[in-house]
Amino acid sequence: MTIKQIIKHRFVQLPVAALIFFISGMLVSPYIISTHPDGFITGSSFNLELPHNANEGFASMSNIQTALQDISGKVLPAVVEIAVVDVVKQDAPSDFSPFEFFFGPDENNSAPQQREFRRQGLGSGIVVRQVDGNVYVLTNNHVVRDADEITVKFADNKEYKAALVGKDDKKDLALVMFEAKAHIPVAVLGDSSSVQVGDWVLAVGNPLGFDSTVTQGIISAIGRRSLPHSEIAVYTDYFQTDAAINQGNSGGALVNIRGEVIGINTWIASPSGGNVGIGFAIPTNNAKTAIEEFITKGKVSYGWIGVESGDLPAALQKDLNLADTKGSFVYGVYKNSPAYKAGILPGDYITRVNGEEISDMMQLLLTAGSLKPGEQAVVELIRYAKKMNLTLHVKERPASEQEADQAALLWPGLVAISITDDIRTRLNLANTIGNVIISRVEQHSAAGVAGFQSGDIIRSINNRPIYNVTDFYKAINESGQSEIIFKLSRDNKELLLGLVN
Repeated sequence: MTIKQIIKHRFVQLPVAALIFFISGMLVSPYIISTHPDGFITGSSFNLELPHNANEGFASMSNIQTALQDISGKVLPAVVEIAVVDVVKQDAPSDFSPFEFFFGPDENNSAPQQREFRRQGLGSGIVVRQVDGNVYVLTNNHVVRDADEITVKFADNKEYKAALVGKDDKKDLALVMFEAKAHIPVAVLGDSSSVQVGDWVLAVGNPLGFDSTVTQGIISAIGRRSLPHSEIAVYTDYFQTDAAINQGNSGGALVNIRGEVIGINTWIASPSGGNVGIGFAIPTNNAKTAIEEFITKGKVSYGWIGVESGDLPAALQKDLNLADTKGSFVYGVYKNSPAYKAGILPGDYITRVNGEEISDMMQLLLTAGSLKPGEQAVVELIRYAKKMNLTLHVKERPASEQEADQAALLWPGLVAISITDDIRTRLNLANTIGNVIISRVEQHSAAGVAGFQSGDIIRSINNRPIYNVTDFYKAINESGQSEIIFKLSRDNKELLLGLVN
């Protein structure tokens, strides 16, 4: 068959097939296709019959939708937009004068002038209390931290000028207040300790400046923590949620299906700066005490026991016979601190505080921070493979600006670790050079001032050979010694350095 014949054959087949399908459809499906009186062919609706269980499903979905609408209507009036203005002063060159072109700059007018720049920001807040015309709004510290002007705006577009009551960078919380004679909707703060993974939640706030926005998701994880020395507040744990959170949501509400606030939306983990379904909120219970302290004292107080602690590397945990034991290792103790006076020593391994298990360094930080200044605390620890209990009197944690001064009181101010095969290979160390190396030195501590450096190998202390990390801590903790002499190896050279205890 030629190409011309094939084409002719196909053109005949197509209309015939179409006609057959059309006639079949008319005969088989008279309820689907009907003829209009004017000759047009029209389609009629299906008589859709759903199984009984499907109808129940639609009813359930309708109930869920109604519940979400009710929750949103209940919470939205108590979640506000917080607009802030930071007035920043910067040096700017003086105005140019045409006379300077001919006669040069005027020496009396050559100094740069200071000009004010207004830097604006947006966030969210939650109305948590109204007392005698004073309305208190909870938000994040990073929303209002440097604000010179604070404006609170409600969903009905009413605005109020607000003032800062108190702020705290350790939990990233702040409280602002404005005056209003009229009744203001107040959010209900729920019990965040009952929250579980999988719970339905709504995130309410003002993302990217779009006020009164509600997004829906679940609790993805609980007990999340920020990394030490990061910009994220460490004196709280976090709920993780996939409810969409973006810039501007900070300080807004994370709400359960009963319309109770169980979290304060705070930060997101994102490679792009936008929502990717990983948002974090401060549990409400972590904020309740802060609210009271902001109102009564203008600040949040934290307990302090006075240790520098951390998590042990696996090799060091094994060397100290602490394998599979949860706790936090004491690398240093601040002189005259509660821990120092109670007899806690560098090298101790804290396992419990007031009966509460300490799983790691962050848990110790949170537990100690939650203690009230002035109260007693029982610390359970392991020292040289022996368990013991010590009682201390908790102090208030020094303010952030005072923490740098505390470094000078840290003893010994250096971290010693075992030299593993990997360290020996990477640093090209001989097997006979020693077994303990300094991994970190606190700059302003006694060790830092004395000249100790990271990478120094400890050969002996007060003429006592140091074979392992336990030897190191026993040597520096020996009572009755006011001066400790270290014999070190540095760059294949030996030197002596002393520490005064």
